[in-house]
Order: sequence, then structure tokens, then C-alpha cells
Amino acid sequence: MSQRDSKLFRSQARARQKAKFSAGENEPTVDEKLSRLEDDIRRLKIEFDVFFNGAAKRPPYDTKGRVETMIKRLGDDRTLSYAQRYRYTSLASRYNAFRDLWRRTMQGREEGRDPMATARASAKEQAVADFKQANFICDDAHKDVELVKDLYSALIEAKKVCGEPVEDFSFPRFHRLIASQADGLKERLGCERVSFSIDVEGGHVSFKARGERT
Repeated sequence: MSQRDSKLFRSQARARQKAKFSAGENEPTVDEKLSRLEDDIRRLKIEFDVFFNGAAKRPPYDTKGRVETMIKRLGDDRTLSYAQRYRYTSLASRYNAFRDLWRRTMQGREEGRDPMATARASAKEQAVADFKQANFICDDAHKDVELVKDLYSALIEAKKVCGEPVEDFSFPRFHRLIASQADGLKERLGCERVSFSIDVEGGHVSFKARGERT
């Protein structure tokens, strides 16, 4: 080997050794990886709690994927000592328990069995049971504005009990509909008054109008 080739060989060897040394310095140790895994599992639990409490729009799948990737890599690492393997097994078991809990909770949410959904359903059932039928008799829907307002309030309450939207249901629009309906019934039936009833049947609003003959 020439002197030039020998120098080149030694230079390349030193470069490889330096690169290897640098990579070793930057690569986290197994204990550091285990500590990071423990922190990520703790963070993931917090993020899932936030999601289940309704403060986040989507589950923390990014963090979950990162945790599962780290668990797989450490599980494949044959260099772990007995103590490190014991710690890894404990962390993996903790994560698996959390994962099963999250899966059951997600399934419960989808089927309407999670605690919040159950509480909402129970509250709705109680509100439906407590709702009392409202009855109104109107002589002139155009002039009896206060009576129509009471009718409107009772209808809005029934809609809220049933979970029906009320945002686009204004009183002026309702007043016009009621006045038109009352005029039509009076003309068709030859009556002077119209009675309105509002009730909740089968979880839905029941709104009825009929002519009243004197």
C-alpha cells in the first residue's frame, strides 16, 4: 500500500469512527427511552381524558401512534438488561390497560352508553315525563298577541325537551303561521275560535289545532 493510500485509509477510518462516536452521543440511552415512554403514556392518558370530557374534537391518535411505535422498538431491543426489561414490561402493561379502557369508552360513546350520553338520555327522559300538555283557545290570532306568545313559549319548551332545533324558529314567523292556520280552520269549519294543544308524544312534539264551535 502506498503512503498516499495509507493516509487516505487512515483518514476514512477516523471519519467513520468520529461519525460513529457522534451518533452514539446523540442516540438516547435505553433508560432515556424508557423515561420518554413513561412520560408519553402519562401525556396520552391526559389527552384521552380531555377528549372524553368534550374539550377536544378528536382522539389523540398521533400521541397514541408514537407510544405504540416506541413500545414495539423497545420490545424488539435484545440489549435490555433484566431491570430495563422489567420496567419496559410494566410500562407496556400499563399502556395495554389504558388502551382497553379507551377502546371500551369509545365503543360506549358510539353506542350511546358512555356516562355523559347516559346522563343526557336520562335527563331527556325525565324532562319528557315532567312535560305537561299545554292548551290554548284563541278567538283572533291576529290580535291575541300575548296568547300567541304563550303558545310560542310552550312550543319552544317542548322542542327543547325533545332536542329539536329552535334557532331558526322566530316568533314573528310563528305568529304568521298560527294566524294563517286559524283563519283557514275558521273558514273551513265555520267556527269562531280555534284551540291549540302542545304535548310530547314518543319523544317528539305534538302540535294540534282544531276548530271550536260556540
